[in-house]
Amino acid sequence: MSSFTPTERTQVKRLPKRGMYDHETVFKILDEAFVCHVGFVVDGQPYVIPTNFGRVGETLYLHGSAASRMLRTLSEGIPVCVTVTLVDGLVLARSAFHHSANYRSVVVLGTARLVEDPTEKMEALRLFTEHIMKGRWEQIRWPTELELKATTVLALPLEEVSAKVRMGDPKDDEEDYELPIWAGVLPLPVVAAAPIPDTRLKAGIAVPENVTKYSRGGKF
Repeated sequence: MSSFTPTERTQVKRLPKRGMYDHETVFKILDEAFVCHVGFVVDGQPYVIPTNFGRVGETLYLHGSAASRMLRTLSEGIPVCVTVTLVDGLVLARSAFHHSANYRSVVVLGTARLVEDPTEKMEALRLFTEHIMKGRWEQIRWPTELELKATTVLALPLEEVSAKVRMGDPKDDEEDYELPIWAGVLPLPVVAAAPIPDTRLKAGIAVPENVTKYSRGGKF
């Protein structure tokens, strides 16, 4: 199984048993999540901006308006930290101290490059669309040349990467297991509700199957 090589910056130091570096774990987390948080520093001021992303192979793509200060700044090659987190459940312990959450997270460090090749840029936009809803790209109008020019796409290589995962029961102090207190995990699955049609949807257009049968991480 291929793995990322931990560095001094990505080696999980607190609770190191939760650290994971294999491609399978990292890619699965990235492919299931929608939102990442992008951290960078400008003139000594740290910023952390939430945004959408997509992945293909060992490259993470970010995109947004060509007027975006974040994307314009990152395209200059400054260091960036991208984090992704999935919360799978609330861990309810017998003591306040040991309450926690079951989660899966990824940290990516590096520098991003501006995607200027039109073919790669269009493929990245297809990737973003498919990341939100598999099969959607073939159902919609594709970006025009004007829309492409109005969009900035950055590529961040997945080289310095680590994942951290917490799963399972609460970890109470041994003496607290005798307390008459309910303890366990409350799962927090992502479950799609019924689709809500656009108020201006033309009559007679059915909801696509990939929408009605959607499940995060599934076929649709």
